Amino acid sequence: MEARALWLLLLVLALGSSGWAEEYIGLLESQCVVPGSERVNCGYPAISQEDCSNRGCCFDSKTPGVPWCFKPLQETECTF
Repeated sequence: MEARALWLLLLVLALGSSGWAEEYIGLLESQCVVPGSERVNCGYPAISQEDCSNRGCCFDSKTPGVPWCFKPLQETECTF
């Protein structure tokens, strides 16, 4: 039984590293339309746009006094 589980794990890992696995394509623009008063901080002071994006967060430095790196809106619909 252990050998069967090991083979299954190897198969899953092989498929995951192949072209069959979907790549992360980033956030949708609509996920980052969050009013300043509703933004949840996702970074640290003076975070760069690149570091913020690497955390999977939105970056908008146009509005002073609100978080510039903030959590995106979550999709309400499940997609497969």
